Amino acid sequence: MVPTIFADISVAQLALITGAALIASVIGGVSGYGTGALMPLVLVPMLGPAPVVPIIALSSMFSNAGRTAAFRRLIDGRRVLIVLAGAIPTCVLGAWGYTLLSGRGAALVIGGMLALSVPVRRLLRRRGFALSDGALAAAAVGYGIVVGGTTGSGIILLSLLMATGLQGANVIATDALISIIISFVKLLVFGFAGVMDAQAVAVALLIGAIALPGSFLAKLLVKRMPVHVHSAILDAVVIAGGAAMAIAAFAR
Repeated sequence: MVPTIFADISVAQLALITGAALIASVIGGVSGYGTGALMPLVLVPMLGPAPVVPIIALSSMFSNAGRTAAFRRLIDGRRVLIVLAGAIPTCVLGAWGYTLLSGRGAALVIGGMLALSVPVRRLLRRRGFALSDGALAAAAVGYGIVVGGTTGSGIILLSLLMATGLQGANVIATDALISIIISFVKLLVFGFAGVMDAQAVAVALLIGAIALPGSFLAKLLVKRMPVHVHSAILDAVVIAGGAAMAIAAFAR
């Protein structure tokens, strides 16, 4: 029997949410990106778009907690502090009402830049160049605006961290800790604004609970991957995510 709090959601829909959450958590644990992009595809048709950003913010705290625990020894604390210093203030602004980058042109620009970032980053790396701490802090300001009021923007953070020279599981670990704190900031804003109801909280907790074991399953997969293979997967995810963002702009 479905609990009263899920009265508007059928058993089949709950099963779909559960299965999608497990798959997304494994993908996210391997690639550093996935939950925020995949879960809205399942949630929006069921719940509508309004509660999805708060749901992903809360549930991602659990999935990223799993990744942080699984990869805790690989976290780059300095990069965590740099990104948070730049991103938290603008994340608060974005969570209150992100509209500046919601248009077709902005989505095309961001998506195209992300897709091109992989070959450009590889070329610059061969010449000994990486994103400096100052450049990372500046880029984090823009990332904070985007992540504050959207889902699926983790691809931007992933690309930034890789541009600093981080590779493989170090990217996953550092991304996860940053994402936990950013999600907490978003939840504070959403909480003050009163945009989360009991059903949204329950769905988020369900997704988060399923995501925890998925993170450790992803760790087993990552441990068996050579660094160059894992880095290639991350590059492919960045290109695909950027291209998807650009393509989606035409559907608006």
